[in-house]
Amino acid sequence: MDASTNPHPVHAATATRATGFARLAGRIETPLIRTLELLAALLVLANVLVLLVGVISRYVFHYPLIFADDLAQSVFLWLGMIGAVIALNRGEHMRMTVLMDKAEPVPRMGLEAYGAAIGLMFLAAVIRPSIEYVFEVSRLMMPGLELSKAWLTAPLPVGFGLMIIVALLRLFRLFPPAVGLGLALLAALVAWATPLDDPWMERLGNVNLLIFFLGILGCSVLAGVPISIAFAASTFAYMTLTTDVPMMLFVGRFYEGMSHLILMAIPLFVFLGLLIEMTGMARAMVDFLASLLGHVKGGLSYVLVGAMYLVSGISGSKAADMAAVAPALFPEMIKRGAKPGDLVALLSATGAQTETVPPSLVLITIGSVTGVSIAALFTGGMLPSIVLAVALCFVVRHRYRNQDMTGIRKATPREIGRALWVAIPALALPFVIRFMVVEGVATATEVSTIGIVYTVVIGLLVYRKFEWSRIAPMLVETASLSGAILLILGAATAMAWALTQSGFSQQLADMMTGLPGGKYSFMAVSIVAFIVLGSVLEGIPVIVLFGPLLFPIATKLGIHEIHYAMVTVLAMGIGLFAPPFGVGFYAAAAIGRVDPNLGMRPILGYLLAMIIGLIVVAAVPWISIGFL
Repeated sequence: MDASTNPHPVHAATATRATGFARLAGRIETPLIRTLELLAALLVLANVLVLLVGVISRYVFHYPLIFADDLAQSVFLWLGMIGAVIALNRGEHMRMTVLMDKAEPVPRMGLEAYGAAIGLMFLAAVIRPSIEYVFEVSRLMMPGLELSKAWLTAPLPVGFGLMIIVALLRLFRLFPPAVGLGLALLAALVAWATPLDDPWMERLGNVNLLIFFLGILGCSVLAGVPISIAFAASTFAYMTLTTDVPMMLFVGRFYEGMSHLILMAIPLFVFLGLLIEMTGMARAMVDFLASLLGHVKGGLSYVLVGAMYLVSGISGSKAADMAAVAPALFPEMIKRGAKPGDLVALLSATGAQTETVPPSLVLITIGSVTGVSIAALFTGGMLPSIVLAVALCFVVRHRYRNQDMTGIRKATPREIGRALWVAIPALALPFVIRFMVVEGVATATEVSTIGIVYTVVIGLLVYRKFEWSRIAPMLVETASLSGAILLILGAATAMAWALTQSGFSQQLADMMTGLPGGKYSFMAVSIVAFIVLGSVLEGIPVIVLFGPLLFPIATKLGIHEIHYAMVTVLAMGIGLFAPPFGVGFYAAAAIGRVDPNLGMRPILGYLLAMIIGLIVVAAVPWISIGFL
């Protein structure tokens, strides 16, 4: 359950055991996973077709299909949960394995068993409230389809149930029968006992936050438990043992975190990125960019920084932005000698760097919850990101100062022109996508379907490179990656809600208000607080929690609201993409198909550069408000 290329990273001694349990598990697992992969591929295609038909019907025939959004959301949620099951089987759920990689065989086996136990106990405990949640919302109707909302929420218990089956099969393949049976019985006991639990730890108050969200969560992440499971399990345990809140509310927040319509862009842009690479469009773009900057040390790394700035916000999802850029650039950058760890570190850093580039969901959220002008936020968001981009480029320049450029010459004007002519259809794609959004042809969620159609047509008719045999594996890969990302978002949203209910957000605001030093100390503490909060929560939940509390305080202290917004958003971005807890870092690793451990050390330099850039933005208000 990590993002490495080895699908089953266990000690060789366990991998070679061919017990009867293992053989039986393998015979059951193979047809099950093949069936789920076929279903996942069909769901990805269905998602593309539903959204595309909706765009055509509305824009060409002026006849909006009122059921399209409901149908697309239903397909998307089934896709996400089935993809999460496939990711579990493939070992593609993001996790940190630094300690596990360095452990001796016996401790490593213990860590694997701990991770399996945490995952099984959570899945077994959450299955009952997820079924109850489906029954609870079944009385509500989807207005477009005029069907019960049970069809929207049913993917949760079905997905959790399938994950239990896959996890159990994996147990008996990788562990001795006694260990597998013991862990299975432990999970069953937890599932039976959870509804009987009383909140016996409630009297500890905020100490519980340290126990569950620092102790259990931190230990689980360090032990190699998948990030999504670590988040979800610690939150579920906190709510079960310290509150009398019905666990259906946990499931509801989990569902909300992965059901936003804008998130449908993630699988579509992932698939689009794979198509760009397969059709030769990525090669054409890279060849042209290489003709311009290929002779410069670290040239394509500069291209990555600029490309993320240009495409940021097109889809409304940072993960989708990264998925659109990385597949086009990573293969050629690796061929030119770049290390995979440095690439995923830079991709993650650019994700944080471009958080203020409009159109940004975080900026829109700030405007909606604080009353700040969204137009002013969009105007103020352009320059701060450029400051951080310049800081990243300094690190790139330093790291690649000794790059061996032997055999690489500067392209002639004729060669550049020829590369440009070949690349024009590919280079037009970002402009086509942005034009469709600006002109109202398609929403940020739908526009990726137009990009997919455009890419298919260009691949077939212009570049004449389209490998039909790769489509099915690409669809399955899209589902697996999307499921892993969506599971993290659902778990992070549930955690954000739990922290709100604990009163932690209000206590933090009260503490920051009473700081000595006026606006300077308030700004400094805000930076630290939002980096920390951004590392454990997704950006939008943090803004919803703390925006209405802190923005009035900043204005009262004399800090311009646009300036404060830029600083807090960039700080959150740095936390969101900073390991070991930043979920954005693991999303970048998954999108780049790189072991996250390889990016841990390289990202430190980029993080330092962004923090310096953030300090500059905080110290010079003109960068944020100079063009208002």
